[in-house]
Amino acid sequence: MKRIMILFAAAALTSGAYAADPKAAEALAKNSGCLACHTEDKKLVGPSYKEIADRYRGDKTAEASLAKKVKAGGKGVWGDIPMSPNAHVKDEDIKTLVQWVLSIK
Repeated sequence: MKRIMILFAAAALTSGAYAADPKAAEALAKNSGCLACHTEDKKLVGPSYKEIADRYRGDKTAEASLAKKVKAGGKGVWGDIPMSPNAHVKDEDIKTLVQWVLSIK
């Protein structure tokens, strides 16, 4: 029984634990600087997280492509204002943030 609990805990840690906890994911977004340009439900400098989730819902490649865009930055998908690169954010945190954003309804 103890081994099963350890396996479940390990699976939760590697599968984007913040995605299951919106408050923790929002804190990660704040600490990573994301909230300077994005909010959950209104356009700020960049699109809202809800707009992003709506646009990419059902896209099987969304998680990987958005993670790459968050890390490297980009321009053109949401208008002329570029998204700054976020090389300072750890890859696992970017994955967690992207999973959380894509889970927003």
